[in-house]
Amino acid sequence: MSFFGKIFSKIFPSANAAEVVAAPPAAAPGAPAVAAPPPSIPLGDVPAILDAMPGAAALNWRTSIVDLLKLLGLDSSLAARKELASEILYSDGEPGSAEWNIGLHKQVMTRIAANGGTLPAELRD
Repeated sequence: MSFFGKIFSKIFPSANAAEVVAAPPAAAPGAPAVAAPPPSIPLGDVPAILDAMPGAAALNWRTSIVDLLKLLGLDSSLAARKELASEILYSDGEPGSAEWNIGLHKQVMTRIAANGGTLPAELRD
């Protein structure tokens, strides 16, 4: 299972992680990138699900990729975050920097929303 698939299945245990799209397919050179269409059935309110998890109150999962991964019981090391960034095709900034971590978090949230998770705009943009 992909790293993003693990994240998704921790949030939505009943979802089929095999159908999760971590990144849109690569477009031909010069062609605009096309995002994968979202599933037809919304899976649920992500903030409510994450806030209900044990330990959520002590973590800043809404802005921190490290805290999000910790909340989900996943590896939050720099190597793991680099693997995740590579998988979802995120490359802005210096890996491990605050800017990079914030951007990676936003990309993960955007991918969760693209796969059917309900998120407020401030967590996607």
